[in-house]
Amino acid sequence: MWPHACYGYAMNARIPLSAVGLMLLGMSFIPMGDTAGKLLMAWYGIDTGFIAWSRFFLGAALAFIVLRQAPPLKLMLDSRIWLRGGLISGGILSILTALKTEPIASVFGAFFIGPAVSYMLSVWLLNEPFSPQRFLLVILGFLGVLLVVQPGPNMSVGLLFAVQAGVFYGAFLTTAKWLAPVAPAPHLLLSQLLVGSILLAPVGMPSLPAFSAPIAGLTFLSAGFSAAGNMLLIVAYGRATASALAPFVYFQIVAATALGAVVFATLPDMLTWVGLAVILIAGTGAALVRR
Repeated sequence: MWPHACYGYAMNARIPLSAVGLMLLGMSFIPMGDTAGKLLMAWYGIDTGFIAWSRFFLGAALAFIVLRQAPPLKLMLDSRIWLRGGLISGGILSILTALKTEPIASVFGAFFIGPAVSYMLSVWLLNEPFSPQRFLLVILGFLGVLLVVQPGPNMSVGLLFAVQAGVFYGAFLTTAKWLAPVAPAPHLLLSQLLVGSILLAPVGMPSLPAFSAPIAGLTFLSAGFSAAGNMLLIVAYGRATASALAPFVYFQIVAATALGAVVFATLPDMLTWVGLAVILIAGTGAALVRR
């Protein structure tokens, strides 16, 4: 869940180290939340619908406590906000479904088709200027995703859900650009958490698990790390421009790979390593070209 906002630094200004530190920490927290979700499914057989719903519900509660504000009713009645919330809800449900069977590094690699989808939709729907350099880097990033997914008769269904999550995320990013002038970033974050809580309640609440301390702890970690990562993102964007910080978003792949090795003792195969490296190079390059 990555809300986008741009604040006051000039693009050619030096990026404050505090903003970089917040971004790296936030981009580590988000895969930590997904790691906790994967442990809930692997160790306790918890339903993906409950994990997705609890992430939005508990994230909304935490955001209310920390931000001490609520989105205005007028914003919550805007159909565009519900479209945005529906896209991120579908993305979270899809990525958790992928994590149920697939290594976390591979899932994040496939998921990062999202920025490419966002760029193409932004050019088409939002009249964002077309850049040949960025387009070539988008194609390179897509080739990296193909190396991670490795399409063919033996391709994993779980990785298809990861790609689907990335498509949802790319569309979500496009709506984030579209709605950026409508409300401040904290209100957009709170609204997407509330909408997700409502939309996912029919699949989450019926699968509520029996209470136990380990399940409760991992559930709170899943929601807490995800919400904290988003809040740190907002704070970082308050100290530097979104375009300046965009390359650091790809640190999630590095963090996910490290978590997969430490927590699940899994490492990508050679083709996946190459694909992840290509995605990192293409994504960082596209962000730098944008600047």
